[in-house]
Amino acid sequence: MRERRIMMAGLVLALIALAYRHPTADVRLITHDLTDRSPRRVQAALDLGLFGVSFLYTWTVNRLR
Repeated sequence: MRERRIMMAGLVLALIALAYRHPTADVRLITHDLTDRSPRRVQAALDLGLFGVSFLYTWTVNRLR
């Protein structure tokens, strides 16, 4: 009976650890013109389990009109 309680407590702790939101760095370089309706963008995310990194870069392309 004691082993079962220990196993249940371990399971609950494991579920809490999985549900806990880990720290994530959010890097955004917004360099596009505010009047640009469709700016170019590169977006990437990397999640390593213990922490995550999110990256966004936008820019405006000068088009010939």
